[in-house]
Formats: sequence, C-alpha cells, structure tokens
Amino acid sequence: MALSDHLQIVPADAQASFLPPPQQQATQARNEEDDGPTLEEAIDRNEALSAQIDALNEVLARPLRDILADREKSEEAALAWDRFGAMWMLSQRAMRRVALDLAAQLGVSEEEVVARAMANANAVLNGADEVDLGGSVAPAQLQHIARHRNFLRKQFK
Repeated sequence: MALSDHLQIVPADAQASFLPPPQQQATQARNEEDDGPTLEEAIDRNEALSAQIDALNEVLARPLRDILADREKSEEAALAWDRFGAMWMLSQRAMRRVALDLAAQLGVSEEEVVARAMANANAVLNGADEVDLGGSVAPAQLQHIARHRNFLRKQFK
C-alpha cells in the first residue's frame, strides 16, 4: 500500500475555499434532497418544545420543599380516600348483615331485601332530586351522587 492510498487531495473552489471530498459531497446532496419538515412545521415544533421547557422551568423554579409538600399533600389525600373507602365498605357490609338478619326474623328473603335496596338506589338515581330515602341521605351526599349519576346508574342496573 502506497502513501498515495492514504492521502486525499482536496480541490479548492473558485473562492479558494476547500470543497469536501467527493463522497461527502454526494452525502450532502442526498441529505439536502430528503424531505424534512417545512418551515411552518419546524416553527410549530419549536413553539411546542418551548412551551414544554417553560412549563418544566416553572416547576423547577419552585423550591424543592414546595414541590415535595405538594406531593405529600397528594399522598395524604390519597390515603384519606383509601381509608374512607375501607370505612365505607365495612359499614356497608355491616349494615347488609343487619338488614339480612332483621329480614330473616321477619320472614323476608335475602332476594327481597336486595330487590328493595336496588329499588331505593334507583329511586335516588332516577327520581326527583328530593328523594333522600327518608332523610338518610344528606343534601351534600345527594349533590355528590348527582355528580356521578351516570356512572352509578351503570352500577345499579
């Protein structure tokens, strides 16, 4: 292998600047021919990325103690809802047991108790807003039920 095999002679163009080697010129020409994003697409993407960076900078500009406090608050809220769900489930199971025991003493079947419970639930969901099951459902609870009425209707079919 001769030294000329390792040397590359780069010609100068008319302005006396050196041109890239021929294989690089071909690669550049191919890259220029590729369809890249249009100017508008590039501007839109730049704006979207800028918005994301601004949002991240806003979060990062906050003191770490504030960021962690928000996280702790959300964890506390999730724990409170989890505890509430457990309490609700336990009270419902206990009330169901009481209702079935009392119904058995009166000679009413479990099916009849369940049918009456479903009728009461549907009366609240499908009836006028004043149906409060004899005052056992507070106004705030009725408002909460109303917010989730469509979901609850699917559950009480």
